[in-house]
Amino acid sequence: MRCNRRSFLAAAGLAGVAGLAGCTSPDEPSDTPTSTESPPVTTVSDPAYDLGVTHDVQNWSEYDPDWSHPTEAPTLDVTTETVIEGLEIPWDLSFAPNGDLFITERPGRLLRYESGTVESVASPDDIVDATAIDVDDEGGWWAAGGEGGLMGNAVHPNYPEVPLVYVFYTYVEAGETLNKLVYYDVSTDEPEMTTVIEGIPGESYHNGSRITFGPENYLWVTMGDAGQPALAQDPSSLAGKVLRMNPDGSAPDGNPDLGGDPRVFTYGHRNPQGITFMPDATPVENEHGPAAHDEVNVLSAGGNYGWDVEGERARTAETYRGTDYARPLVNTGNETWAPPGSVFYTGDAVPSWQNRLVIGGLISQRINLVTVYPTDGEPASAANGGERFDADWMDADYSAVHHTALEDELGRIRHVEQGPDGTLYAVTSNRDGRAQGDQFPREGDDRLVRITPA
Repeated sequence: MRCNRRSFLAAAGLAGVAGLAGCTSPDEPSDTPTSTESPPVTTVSDPAYDLGVTHDVQNWSEYDPDWSHPTEAPTLDVTTETVIEGLEIPWDLSFAPNGDLFITERPGRLLRYESGTVESVASPDDIVDATAIDVDDEGGWWAAGGEGGLMGNAVHPNYPEVPLVYVFYTYVEAGETLNKLVYYDVSTDEPEMTTVIEGIPGESYHNGSRITFGPENYLWVTMGDAGQPALAQDPSSLAGKVLRMNPDGSAPDGNPDLGGDPRVFTYGHRNPQGITFMPDATPVENEHGPAAHDEVNVLSAGGNYGWDVEGERARTAETYRGTDYARPLVNTGNETWAPPGSVFYTGDAVPSWQNRLVIGGLISQRINLVTVYPTDGEPASAANGGERFDADWMDADYSAVHHTALEDELGRIRHVEQGPDGTLYAVTSNRDGRAQGDQFPREGDDRLVRITPA
């Protein structure tokens, strides 16, 4: 079914996909009841395809155990080129091994971009209401569905032989807001949906919901606290966690034993919306904090990342000193990044950003560049306006330097992703009713853009 309700622009020179070179949420409690129980651990029964994958990290195309961080400051003078315009609150991007690009829009459409054409391939029937405002509207974000809707997506590693795209979305059942992980067979004209997990705690905010297949082909899912901070400390609940699973929804044998749900890899998270991997396969996660205090964390199996340990207080030095909580790589203090989707960039299309963490920015309306370096190694440069994170209460093994780019040029940047050829992309989220200032949304929003050196 071809999309015909929106205007799409294929940028000049594209010969096909191969040529594609959260916010800080209010913390008041919700009136909507939310489930506190973990959904039962089940697996997809009688799948139509072999969901099995290999778990050899050396087969990962980005694997480089001897990688090194850049020591020079990044060049911040970059420009963008629109690839697709007229999107409706896009949330996530994922590239298939053959170069197909899949985009989720919060109102409920899974899109495929292939050979210069955008096609709507699937839409859940039971998704919560989420609408994109028009350019001249002032629509509030609550009226547009809060932070729920169709969010993360990830392509099965053996695509197109296994033509499955996983998506995560919010729905309501018996008056209760919940989340669901499913996959679609996108090889058919009317893709069939298969449920992997349902009944996950949800809310109109704090749903987390970034999903990705990692270096060893495990499926990673970030889960917000669903507006109930205490659940983040409960290993039996999926809320406030990072999950690691097999493609059929089962728990890998190598997951930590926390005495709760075996799919939980780490816990104590508030609203994580970004997960990516350093070239040596180390997972890195970023999440929204309360009243600023956003965090970037290097994940260790079984780690407790400190939310909510102080009764909804911001996580500060006092939260971590003298405790066993996993220390953050970055804690933004009183500054708000509102960090959503991220990628550890290894491409060469933007050479000075190579081997750095690239994170979108919602309320900050910018790209956040984080250079990660070993604390006992040569420091990365903080020249060109950088900020260093190396306090004694932060991560003992790694330190970081933060730079910013494209501030207030694109508006709310929801996610950044690396294409198969090393090109860097970003999607905006200006039609969710939360853009800052009166310059967004602009004509053509929301859009997918390519980032290149100026």
